[in-house]
Amino acid sequence: MRTHSEDIRVCIELCWQCRDTCQRTFFNHCLDQGGAHVAHDHAVLMNDCIQACQTAADFMVRGSTRHAAECAACAEVCEACAVSCEAFDCDEMKACAEACRRCSQSCRDMSRTPGHPAPMAA
Repeated sequence: MRTHSEDIRVCIELCWQCRDTCQRTFFNHCLDQGGAHVAHDHAVLMNDCIQACQTAADFMVRGSTRHAAECAACAEVCEACAVSCEAFDCDEMKACAEACRRCSQSCRDMSRTPGHPAPMAA
């Protein structure tokens, strides 16, 4: 059984992985593909996901007592991004959707965890 601090560490890592995957996919795949890959709603959603993941990770790293609310918002954005990415039939977008789903689930779990998270050790 994992401890609360282990759950936070895992969630932070999944947020960073999702952020990096979305950013890499958007800037190194979507922009190259053009068309629907850069449609306004999809582009905004991918960039929302990048920012939401970074912000949720930051809240947990600094031990914010408001991490649960931020994680709930991140879970919602990641889930929407996963749905958007799954609409494309290519490996890059499927991998992005998978990273978003993993982060969404971890953040959803973390959003249900009350209390003050332990700050991450350096």
